[in-house]
Amino acid sequence: MAESPLISMLFMFIPMAAIIYFLMIRPEQTRRKKHQAMLENLTKGDEIVTNGGLHGKILGVDNDKKILLISVGEVNNQEMKVHISLSSVAFLKKGGELIEGE
Repeated sequence: MAESPLISMLFMFIPMAAIIYFLMIRPEQTRRKKHQAMLENLTKGDEIVTNGGLHGKILGVDNDKKILLISVGEVNNQEMKVHISLSSVAFLKKGGELIEGE
């Protein structure tokens, strides 16, 4: 009794699909969930790094508009403040180390 070519292709496709899922899709989903949880838990005083490389300290969080007010340094003894989108936060800094989606 000869096997159908369709059945043999199916037996090759299933392991390949499983490999792709476990090596590519699932790790990305877990990374995205960790990052989203980190964004939801940002509070005043946290140090962050944006996707553009801007380092700053959170001065205020507006969860309704998804906007952060951060301090990025001083110029002529005046604090420089910037409004950024919550989605532009890439990393949280703790102890000088970057932590992605803890």
